[in-house]
Amino acid sequence: MAKAKLKTKPTDVDVLTFIETAEPDRRKEESFKLIELFRKVTGEEPKMWGPTIIGFGSYDYKYESGREGTSLRSGFSPRKAKLSLYLMGAYCTPEAQSEQDRLLGLLGKHKVGKSCLYINRLEQVNLEILEELIRNNWELMNERYPQ
Repeated sequence: MAKAKLKTKPTDVDVLTFIETAEPDRRKEESFKLIELFRKVTGEEPKMWGPTIIGFGSYDYKYESGREGTSLRSGFSPRKAKLSLYLMGAYCTPEAQSEQDRLLGLLGKHKVGKSCLYINRLEQVNLEILEELIRNNWELMNERYPQ
C-alpha cells in the first residue's frame, strides 16, 4: 500500500521566519527556548512540518492495515492560545505511561491529550521536568522506531 498523503509533512519554510509570525509576542521567546531544549535532547535541527509545527527528527510507520507514512519524532507548535508539544513515545508501554504521568505531576500548569502536552506559558512549568519528558519520549520513539 502506498504512503498516505499527509498534511503534516516536512516543508522548506524557514523555522526562524515562521517564529517571527508567532503571536502573542511571548511565543517568539518561548519558541527559541524550546528549540534550544529540543536541540539539546535530540541532537537534531528544527524543521517545519506542515504550516505550524516545528519538528525534530522523523520516523516511518506502518499500521497493521497497511497504511504507512512518515512523521516527526517530536516537536512543538507555538499556537496563539497554547504551546502544543508533540511527545509520542509514552503511549508505547504501560511503564512508560506511568513514568510520564509521574513527571507530568511535577511539571506545573498544563493539559494533555494522547500525544500532546499543552502549556499556556513556558514560565508556568519546570523546565528541568519538561526536558526529562522530552528526553524520555525521544528515547522511547528511538526504541520503537530505530533510526
